[in-house]
Amino acid sequence: MEQAHSLLLNEEACNQLKEHQRAEFVFEWLRFLKKILPANVKQNQKHLLEQLTTVLTSSPGPPTRLLLAQCLALVYRVGDSLTSSLTVDRCNDIIRSKDDSPSFLPTRLAAVACLGVLYEQLGRLLINSFKETMANLLKAMKSAESQGRCEIMLCIERILKGLGVSAVSSHRDIYKAARPCLTDRSMAVRCAATKCLLELQREAVFLWSTELENVATLCFRAFEGSNYDVRVAVSKLLGTLLASALEPRQAIAPRPGSKRNSLEEVMELLSSGFLRGGAGFLRASGDMLKGTSSVSRDVRVGITQTCVVFVSILGGAWLENHFSCLLSLLMVWVSHARVTQYPADAVSCRCCVSFILRATVGTLLGEKAQIAAAKEICQLISKQKRVVDAALHEGNMETRVSPAEVAASQHVLVCALFELGSLLQDLSSTAAPLLQDTSIGMLDTVISVLLHPSASARLAAAWCLRCVAVGMPAQVAVLLDRCAERLNALKSCPEAVAGYSAAIAALLGAIQLCPLGVSHSKGKMVMTLAEDLLRSATQNSRISIQRTRGCWLLLSALSTLGPTVMEHHLPRLLLLWKCAFPLSVKDVENELRRGDSFTWQVTLEGRAGALCAMKSLVVHCKDLLTDDVLSRLFPLLSCAVDLLNQLPSLIKSYGNQIKNAATVFRLRVYEILTMLQPKRYEGNFGMVLKQLLNDLTGPEITTCAELNLLPSLCYRQDLALLGPALQDVDQHYIEEQVRSQPNHQGNSGTLEYDPFTIFEKAQEVPTPLPPGSALAAAAVQLFGVIFPHLGIQQKAQILEQFCEIVRQLKGARQQTVQIHVAAAFCCTLKCLASSRRELGSEEVQRPALSLLLGALEGPNPILRCMAAEGLARLVQVLNDPNFTVSITLMSFDKLKTARDAITRTGHALALGAVYRYLGGISSPQYLSACVGVLFTLSQDSTSPEVQMWALHALSVVVDLAGPLYHSHLEASFNLVLRLLLSTPHTHVEVQQSLGRCFNALITSMGPDLQGVCAVRTSCLVGCAVMQDSQDCLVQAQAISCLQQLHMFAPGFVNLASLVPSLCINLCSSYLSLRRAVVACLRQLAQREAVEVSEHAVALVKETLNFEVGLEGALFSLLDRESDPCLCRDIQETLVHMMSSAVESNLAHWLKLCKDVLSASAGGVASFEYLEDGDRYDDSSAFHAKSESSGPFSNLRWSTRVFSMECVCRIIAQCENGNSAHFNMALAQEQHLHESADFLVLHLADLIRMAFMAATDHSDQLRLAGLQTLLVIIRKFSNVPEPEFPGHVILEQYQANVGAALRPAFHVDAPPNVTAKACQVCSAWIASGVISDLRDLRRVHQLLASSLAKVQVGREVSSQLYNESTFTMETLAVLKAWAEVYITAVQGSRQRESPGSLLQQQNDEAGTTGPAGAGLLKLVQTDLATLSRLWLAALQDHALLTLPSQYSSQLPSTGGSFYTAETVEQARPHYYSAWATILHATALWLNSTGFIMSTSLSSVKSPEDVNTDRLHLILGISVEFLCSPHSGDQMENIDSCLQALQALLEVPWPRSKVGNDQTLGVELLSVLHRLIVTRESPNIQLAVLELVRQIVCAAQEHVKEKRHSKETVPEFGEGQDTGGLVPGKSLVFGALELCLCTLVRKLPQLSPKLAGSPTGRGGQTCSLSNTDCRLVTSALAILSELPSICSPEGSVSVLPTVLYLLLGVLREAVKGSVGAESGQLVPGILQALRTVLTSPMSRAEKSRGAWTELLRCALHTLLESWHTGSPGVDEVTMLTSLTIFLLYASADVTTVEPLQTRCIQTFRASLESKDPVVLSRSYQLLVSLFQGPAPVARPFILALGGCLVSQLQEVEKSRPQGPAELQAVQDAIRALEALVFAADETHCPQLVAVLLPILISLLLDENALASAPAASRSLHEFALGDLMRIGPQHSAVFRALMASAPHMKARLEAAVKGNQESMNTKAQTTRVISKNTPSIQLKINFL
Repeated sequence: MEQAHSLLLNEEACNQLKEHQRAEFVFEWLRFLKKILPANVKQNQKHLLEQLTTVLTSSPGPPTRLLLAQCLALVYRVGDSLTSSLTVDRCNDIIRSKDDSPSFLPTRLAAVACLGVLYEQLGRLLINSFKETMANLLKAMKSAESQGRCEIMLCIERILKGLGVSAVSSHRDIYKAARPCLTDRSMAVRCAATKCLLELQREAVFLWSTELENVATLCFRAFEGSNYDVRVAVSKLLGTLLASALEPRQAIAPRPGSKRNSLEEVMELLSSGFLRGGAGFLRASGDMLKGTSSVSRDVRVGITQTCVVFVSILGGAWLENHFSCLLSLLMVWVSHARVTQYPADAVSCRCCVSFILRATVGTLLGEKAQIAAAKEICQLISKQKRVVDAALHEGNMETRVSPAEVAASQHVLVCALFELGSLLQDLSSTAAPLLQDTSIGMLDTVISVLLHPSASARLAAAWCLRCVAVGMPAQVAVLLDRCAERLNALKSCPEAVAGYSAAIAALLGAIQLCPLGVSHSKGKMVMTLAEDLLRSATQNSRISIQRTRGCWLLLSALSTLGPTVMEHHLPRLLLLWKCAFPLSVKDVENELRRGDSFTWQVTLEGRAGALCAMKSLVVHCKDLLTDDVLSRLFPLLSCAVDLLNQLPSLIKSYGNQIKNAATVFRLRVYEILTMLQPKRYEGNFGMVLKQLLNDLTGPEITTCAELNLLPSLCYRQDLALLGPALQDVDQHYIEEQVRSQPNHQGNSGTLEYDPFTIFEKAQEVPTPLPPGSALAAAAVQLFGVIFPHLGIQQKAQILEQFCEIVRQLKGARQQTVQIHVAAAFCCTLKCLASSRRELGSEEVQRPALSLLLGALEGPNPILRCMAAEGLARLVQVLNDPNFTVSITLMSFDKLKTARDAITRTGHALALGAVYRYLGGISSPQYLSACVGVLFTLSQDSTSPEVQMWALHALSVVVDLAGPLYHSHLEASFNLVLRLLLSTPHTHVEVQQSLGRCFNALITSMGPDLQGVCAVRTSCLVGCAVMQDSQDCLVQAQAISCLQQLHMFAPGFVNLASLVPSLCINLCSSYLSLRRAVVACLRQLAQREAVEVSEHAVALVKETLNFEVGLEGALFSLLDRESDPCLCRDIQETLVHMMSSAVESNLAHWLKLCKDVLSASAGGVASFEYLEDGDRYDDSSAFHAKSESSGPFSNLRWSTRVFSMECVCRIIAQCENGNSAHFNMALAQEQHLHESADFLVLHLADLIRMAFMAATDHSDQLRLAGLQTLLVIIRKFSNVPEPEFPGHVILEQYQANVGAALRPAFHVDAPPNVTAKACQVCSAWIASGVISDLRDLRRVHQLLASSLAKVQVGREVSSQLYNESTFTMETLAVLKAWAEVYITAVQGSRQRESPGSLLQQQNDEAGTTGPAGAGLLKLVQTDLATLSRLWLAALQDHALLTLPSQYSSQLPSTGGSFYTAETVEQARPHYYSAWATILHATALWLNSTGFIMSTSLSSVKSPEDVNTDRLHLILGISVEFLCSPHSGDQMENIDSCLQALQALLEVPWPRSKVGNDQTLGVELLSVLHRLIVTRESPNIQLAVLELVRQIVCAAQEHVKEKRHSKETVPEFGEGQDTGGLVPGKSLVFGALELCLCTLVRKLPQLSPKLAGSPTGRGGQTCSLSNTDCRLVTSALAILSELPSICSPEGSVSVLPTVLYLLLGVLREAVKGSVGAESGQLVPGILQALRTVLTSPMSRAEKSRGAWTELLRCALHTLLESWHTGSPGVDEVTMLTSLTIFLLYASADVTTVEPLQTRCIQTFRASLESKDPVVLSRSYQLLVSLFQGPAPVARPFILALGGCLVSQLQEVEKSRPQGPAELQAVQDAIRALEALVFAADETHCPQLVAVLLPILISLLLDENALASAPAASRSLHEFALGDLMRIGPQHSAVFRALMASAPHMKARLEAAVKGNQESMNTKAQTTRVISKNTPSIQLKINFL
């Protein structure tokens, strides 16, 4: 293929290829040529044109001919265009040719295509040959077949596009030629003609002026028998013409008597088609005489789409101005007598009008305009209701309104109410002002329709009320109360009972979609209402049916509230069910002997309702279906089944009056039985099956709703064979009407067919089928459930009966029965496959196979799809390889012999379907045979249908075969590509199947595409062919294929061409294409978001007129789309694009989000009033944008909510990026130097957006705004303001934050909004931003108002929502106060310890924390109330966390803040709040010191109250910390630990823990588990601190016991034996925990781990700063453990403590813990000192053992020194040795050889060459010399001489640096300490030694001046010591001076020099002070 990439065709290479490869080669060359043609081609133009002409005459395929035409036109356009007319003539000659052979047809079509593109590109250059060409084309049209007609129409369209107004002379001729094409039998020709006329109308004014009516009639005829594509195309044409007629694009010459068309006239034109269709007068009259409707469904659907296009073209502004008129005109359609004559027609027309309203009002209008439209609709409803009321009340009661008038009124009301409901549901809480507008009284108007005489109008009103409830949940309770009140008041009115019960049921159904729910009292109210209705049903026969139906409707709806509500009403419900059914079979027989048609109608109605209530309970309350309940239900169901058998005789007795009731009863029985286990009603199988067989095959069946039965039993992918799936088109709501059968009920569903669907959980209006169709569907489902449980004989008998019945019947009835029985059996197979049950033996398999084969070869395509799936399921169920092989061989034989398309399509699909379930076949031989057959069928060009099905089956096989298919890949690619290049555009369905097959092949190839060049090129060629297709589904397949290619071989997909093609289709009118585009964009954005944006930005501006790039277009698309899958993909695409570009393009994304948020028609509150007058920097920053500003307008609230979510994502992403995003000073600096952008620079915009959202009318947007505000506060609260040191940047926005929060605390605010606002309040106060107490009070007042609301309690609060919302709001308030209190206390503690780390951090950041002590003072005022509420909340939480087996202990009335009914809903709210409340409660108890007021003393003693509180907090904490689900609750764990710490800071709780050893052990056990399972350093540090407190509590307890009179002084753990019992010993638990901590950080401590990989052997284990703190804390706890043991116990524990201490010390001195070892040493030494000074070391019973163990420890210490590595830290070792010597008893250290080794160690250190070691040695010697005499004496004797000799050497080698100087100074101090340690007799002698040494360190005057700094410092130090010591020992001093004159002279010189130096300094100071001015001027302003 690389040889095809040249300007001229490589003919030599091309001729060497096979024919099919040649076509691919030529196509690839043309693609390349088109890409490079803008280059200069004049020198090669002649040769190039010859080659292109050769291609033209060589029968090119459809894609090639289009590409060829484009290349030809481009050659002339960029080259010499003089010879273009010759090419035109050549094309005309080809078209004129008399050759009619099929082989010449592609050449003729190519010539036509070339003509069209030449004229399109060259335009008026070819004007001379235009007339001849047009005449030639129009002449050829008359004899052309469908492909020719289609191509000619498209050619004329291109000619018109190129010539524009110049073609006016032929406009009439073109119109005349296009007219018959619009009604052509070929759908592709119709579409082409439509495109031609659409282009023609741009210049041909007559089409939308004088010929408008004729064109409209023609379009109506074009709709007849049309497919989806034709309807879309024709509706676009007609809609455009009508829009032009109403608002002409250009001025037209007025004709005499003519006037401009009005909206009424245009709509009258559409109305004529809608009501009378496109048929002539005679046919319409004949249909009327026959009593049938003359208007086909496809005409009405087409006109419906036309109306939508018409309004869409005119635009939202036009619709807003003309909505009232349009609405009244549309209502004429549904109220016309021709429409209301037949119920099915009426339903269909209602759907059409509803679709028009939804597609225009719902998408074109902004929220403000939608509110205005809702008012118009409401006025229409009011007007209609007044007309009916007037008719009802006029004259006496006998002169009621005629049924026709009521029918007309009801259809208008249904459409209006449904649209009003949809509007209100979409607007959600933004529509709240609409309900409050008393001038229209919307709710009153809607409620008034509940009394309408028509059931459909009443149900529509009920549904509208449900929509109000879903959109505005606050209205649910109000509406329920109002409807219940009216129902009670109007019980005697049948319409009122029916209407208000439907309304209540609908409202109950709405609660499923309302997260805030409704009060449980409403459930009780509804139950009472229902019972009352049922009780009074027999009192008045006139309303018996309505009351009975109303009762069961209410009870059915009640179950939707869930098991928590229904468990309270279930006993009463069971009683009502029992009363509804006879108690036994005998009672059933007795019933049959009495009653009349009316009583039976009431009875059947009541029992059907009861069964529906059962079904609702099963669906919504499965948990309540215990064995007891089921055992009470099944006898009732048995009676219902018995009654089934009696229905035929009843109908025979009482006629058709009860027929409908009997049908509904059967339907309800089938529905409930389908949901229950068949085993439970096995005894009734016989009677049920008899009825099922009758309903599936009986003579009464007249209709078949195949589209409701079969699709669910087909494989989803196979439905593509039937055309575009309904769910894949925007018009699915009305397209369903086309597929239903006219003139009977067919497929059209509507709410009045089954009012019991009104409470289903759905956003859209339910469309239940008519009872007959629904019964068939239910029978199919029940048969599928029951059949697997039958015996073999029975199964075989039933299947044979099915086959026999189908065989005997003929015509339409046979088709209907076949569909029913085949569907029933396929449903059976589906159930068998899912339940893993067996079908049976050969006798069952034979009729089963016969049944399926009959359906597989039937004429109905959807039946064939289902049969193929059924056959595959049969193979799966039987799982017999022999059977599978026999099936496939049979299909192979059928495909070889059969010639009819039906058989071949069915068996082809069966091959693929069987392979899908792989019934024992996975061999390459079978695959090869299957592929061979499908290849052959795929090439059968005589039957496009066979090709389509075979290719689809091939795609299934390719998809499932996996690696086995690789050997067939190349042949498959060649086949598919060849077919793509040759399949005509008229066979769109074949192209679609080719696309699916191509996609499957690419997927099968997978990553191998990166290596196989030939296949990859084929893929790209195939994708190019499909991209050029005119069918949108094929284009969608092309995009999907390119997406797959990009996944597997991204380097070979050209984004520069792919992205623009995606953007062009982004606004396609085809949903499937938009889905494919967005799915592809989502994948591209994951990898190359920046490149996608760059490629898209220019195109988006040009084609979509969008200035904000692709992302802006996606936001706009998101706002318009309603498809959930597509919306999700758009959101993900935007998120990916934002994630990759936000760092580099932050301002753009923030502005985009702000523009989206501002694009609200409703307007947003302005920031103006929040700004201070003297602020200038943000003077224009806080104003709401006007509606017209920005690139967006009238966006929905859901889109704006997503924009706020994007803002939160941006903040989160910036948090992981540059730190300058949250540092104003750094951001300003980097912004100045690097032109980078940072989030903090946009803080004003962020605050503005959060404010706008938080103050919006939409509750969802308010929540999103508050969440954004919360995120902003948390991220920016510590950012300092560079211009104002000591302040933070958020301070300037405190007024805005307060204003954003205030509306959320309004009395009408929903609880979830208030709860979120409380969270923001607490975060704002706790953030420390506010430093002024007055500012603090503003936000504090909001919380205070909420606290007051909580204090009032739930009884007084309004019952608008579920009781759990009170729990949510209350706990949110209490949690917020708890957070504020915690912050206040922590701030207070920081101020009390100003040197703390947190205080230093605040000082550095320039923040002052919350408003000083004022915050705590503010909270103190409410602390008494808060503490009471906190404790109550904790009590509730403790009860709710009890295991289920203790549920009986829960209070029957509920807790303080929850009710018994809302336990489950309340748990999550408690779970989110308890930890913070627990922490706050502990801090409060800490502050009170557990000293309580005496007010409670009368109830309980203070001791009991405090104990209860302590146990409550401890219990909650321990329960949570033990919970296995607390893994992700780090904040809660931290709060728990801090709460426990706060408790144990207080003496009283500490004494309780100390006294109760079991409690302490339990706590340690929990903490041990926590430290093992949580890696967070903060958690581990908190755990160790808590352990320390527990050990401290035990110490206090031990001390108290030891000093008390009752116990012995040796009290402690271990008693007399010294044993510590694991699980009962506090010491052992603490030891275990500390050991765990130490070994995890230092595995070398464990002998087992030391050599293992985990222990890392002798490797360095680097410890962080936090690790060092953990080890130090653990050692501190270890060191305290001996003190809480008895003497014997301390002896038991001491070896372990010493081992761990010395082990950590050893690792520290070896340097194996990393750079942080210096932080460890002080902690180790402190712990060692604590152990050595333990009272147990001196206790009489343990002294000896301690002495021995400490000696061993000292020996170990000395050994580790001598055996250690060279890098041992000698200083630390010497220090630890000194601690031993000083703090251990003399018995430990004075024993030999330890004492000698200690002395030797110090002597060795004194000989060290390291001045630091020397210095520390001398310092330690000072401590030793001053220590106890027994310890000091040996060291003085041993080391004194060494010390003197070292000092005497100093004179010879004086110190050169600071370290050496320090060592000498420390040596002098050590000698001084030795002197002063001596007794009085030896002191003079030692002074006599010291003084000469000091004098020797003095320098003479000359040497002093030139001496180094260290020598001078030593001189001064020595002189100072001499002057200090000399006077103290004057006698010795004088004697020395007298005996040594040279010393005296040296000393005198030094003293004199020192005196002179001091005088000089004093004089200099005086001069400076004299000349220095009193005021210092600042000259350095930096």
